Amino acid sequence: MGVEYTTCKKKICVGIVNVTGYAGVELARLLCHHPNVEITSVSGRSTAGKKLGEIFPHLAHLNLSVTAELGEVDFAFSALPHKESSSVVPTLLNSGVRVVDISADFRLKDSALYQEWYNFEHPAPELLTEAVYGLPELYRSDIAKARLVANPGCYPTSAILGLAPLLKAGITGSSIIIDSKSGISGAGRTLNLGAHYCEANESVSAYALGGHRHLPEIEQELACLMRGVRPNVTFVPHLIPMTRGILTTLYAQPGEQAESIDSSSLKMLFQDFYKDEPFVRVVDAPPQSKHTCGCNICLIYPTIDARTKRIIVISTIDNLVKGASGQAIQNMNIMLGIPETTGLEAAAVYP
Repeated sequence: MGVEYTTCKKKICVGIVNVTGYAGVELARLLCHHPNVEITSVSGRSTAGKKLGEIFPHLAHLNLSVTAELGEVDFAFSALPHKESSSVVPTLLNSGVRVVDISADFRLKDSALYQEWYNFEHPAPELLTEAVYGLPELYRSDIAKARLVANPGCYPTSAILGLAPLLKAGITGSSIIIDSKSGISGAGRTLNLGAHYCEANESVSAYALGGHRHLPEIEQELACLMRGVRPNVTFVPHLIPMTRGILTTLYAQPGEQAESIDSSSLKMLFQDFYKDEPFVRVVDAPPQSKHTCGCNICLIYPTIDARTKRIIVISTIDNLVKGASGQAIQNMNIMLGIPETTGLEAAAVYP
């Protein structure tokens, strides 16, 4: 099961698989000042043999070399793309290393969905049942006991956190609209035409209207909150010309049993649901994506359209932090018995 913080007298040796992607390098940035861990191994097959500082000068002080395969560590993060991670994680687990996987490869419980949405047959379907979905606000106790945590996607994090109090209380119907805007870093570091400056700058575009790969993940988790009722979700993601951030607007109609709910009681519902959560804040005005830039916070603003009686929830996160690497470290802290906020206390970068 790896090294437990509560019994270890030295820093925990941590490794990052695929440090050269945006999630991997963000992990390195956040972990380098974590008081309880030390990054001792980083891998990246296309850059193996290079000093990490050659690739990312802001991380030169770590004095690490990138290797083709991860060295001996106590705990590992896999920041590989989908499909690739599923073949690496079982080897890490078999060596006694606990893992947080940032890819989508262990988020879905139904292995058939990987063929449908990711176009590959899952090589380790037996681990899908074991893997714990890494949203601490919903699964903290399970995460603490897990050896494999499937870190949520960025869009699902913003959507599920914005909807969880409503669905848990049973005050909305099953029809839900999720409208999300993401910065370009969400597309990853691999070059593609849509992410080129001249293509994306001064333009906003909707994409994946036929179904985004994060949709089955969202539906899976919303169904759990709705006690098995299948949600009817319309999810429209957009690419906007900024580097970081996701701003999600959620729409739901109150059920018959909640017709008398107003904005004040709705806000109290959210505040009560998240009162003990260190990284979710219910705010008094619609938040901006910049308000979470570089930090592990999710800001949520719930309200009701007085004219249509429709519930509207605004949720915003940094897609690379609470939407990926920051949440992965939050999960690591829980798994190792480290105080959950350790290494993640920084405020947003503003302006």
